[in-house]
Amino acid sequence: MRDETLQKPMKKPFIHDDFMLQNDMASQLFHQFSEDQPIIDYHCHLPPGEIAADINYRNLTHIWLEGDHYKWRAMRTCGVDEKYITGNASDKEKFMAWAQTVPKTLRNPLYHWTHMELKHPFGITDRLLNGETAESVWNECNEMLKDPGFSARKLLERSKVKVVGTTDDPTDSLEHHASFRNEKGTGFIMVPTFRPDAGMEIENVDEFRLWVQKLEKAADIEISTYNHFLEALEKRHNYFDSLGCRASDHGVDQPYSDPYTEQEIQYIFDKVMIGGVPGEADARKFKSAFLYKCGLMDYEKGWVFQLHIGAMRNNNTRMKNKLGANTGFDSMGDLNMARQLSRLLDRLDTDNRLPKVVLYNNNPRDNELFATMIGNFQDGSMPGKLQYGPPWWFLDQIDGIEKQVEALSNMGILSLFIGMTTDSRSFLSFPRHDYFRRIVCNIIGRDIEKGLIPDDIHLVSELVRNISYQNAKNYFEFDIT
Repeated sequence: MRDETLQKPMKKPFIHDDFMLQNDMASQLFHQFSEDQPIIDYHCHLPPGEIAADINYRNLTHIWLEGDHYKWRAMRTCGVDEKYITGNASDKEKFMAWAQTVPKTLRNPLYHWTHMELKHPFGITDRLLNGETAESVWNECNEMLKDPGFSARKLLERSKVKVVGTTDDPTDSLEHHASFRNEKGTGFIMVPTFRPDAGMEIENVDEFRLWVQKLEKAADIEISTYNHFLEALEKRHNYFDSLGCRASDHGVDQPYSDPYTEQEIQYIFDKVMIGGVPGEADARKFKSAFLYKCGLMDYEKGWVFQLHIGAMRNNNTRMKNKLGANTGFDSMGDLNMARQLSRLLDRLDTDNRLPKVVLYNNNPRDNELFATMIGNFQDGSMPGKLQYGPPWWFLDQIDGIEKQVEALSNMGILSLFIGMTTDSRSFLSFPRHDYFRRIVCNIIGRDIEKGLIPDDIHLVSELVRNISYQNAKNYFEFDIT
């Protein structure tokens, strides 16, 4: 016989107004100075075509589960067959499999995010998602998703998003960015971000040569030499700039900065273009030259040079061959960072051509390393020219956010921090900004309660307001009012 106490409704919603806010000052800071601040999502993976077309999503699986490798990893761990994750099961079957997984994710950030995303935008707070509530959640959310008020753009506007910075390969046409930019009266701006990772993966000879062919076509330049390669890359960089791009982004396992000569790089490029395979040392030299060149181009345009460093990607060869990259088989790397990172930044700084830089680490052991490294190259030209970026990937949870804030506070200047970004492929992920802001307000409120910082609402409210929105607006110099 079932225990009837398990069926009682919740006395108080799990995701309530003061969720995660543990004292009165934290609550005041969040509700008065952070909660209603707009969002600048300067790094995400939203598909620009869906925004340009302002699509409506066919159901909850389409908008919530497709492409979300966080959820996929959890489902696999909980014994869900791949058929119900990336396979040929129906959308409803996939959602039901996720709903049955959710109760098992307690103390994983997915549990918080799931229920925060059901609250916003769907307004569901009267039940927790599980196998028993799945049918009602599926039906209610799908009905709402049919409404024009739940289209891609309307979801962004509901979240008070002012900027969407998508992630785009230099060979992308950017046609959706161009068409969106020509529209009038949109409530937010969408800008591309220059992500040229494929152009430095020279060790993958066949894929690299195919990418060079795509670059030739996109730039309308015949590439027969390394100098032609750089010319084409810069032409695309210029085109991104014309569409409002304010940053490049580089996902690297380490900050390559090996010594090299221009003659060596030309030789390596020529060798690969005729089918030769570079050795490890040559591949490292090419990557080092490529990153340096991108930094120089960013400096010339006043862009931000973003470095996402330290992920160990595509560990499972069998599943990569079956499903492709970015399907949930990545982990933290443990490569040494300090000397290489210092050398890369110093190389750019030596000729006084160091752009604005945001460093993201994937392993928490590097928190203090990154927090102290940025201080080596601040030059007084602007506040917070180098940034220790927000917690990324495996670190964008309570413990990761708190430790990042502590490292930056102790070894840098927290008040200049550019705040959070979703780094997500889902239009439902914007509550992660709310999650981050609550954690920051709780840290400040807790310090005030302990007497570690003054009980001065004017002093701390400015800090909270700036971290939530204003610092990112000033730093990236997006064209918004």
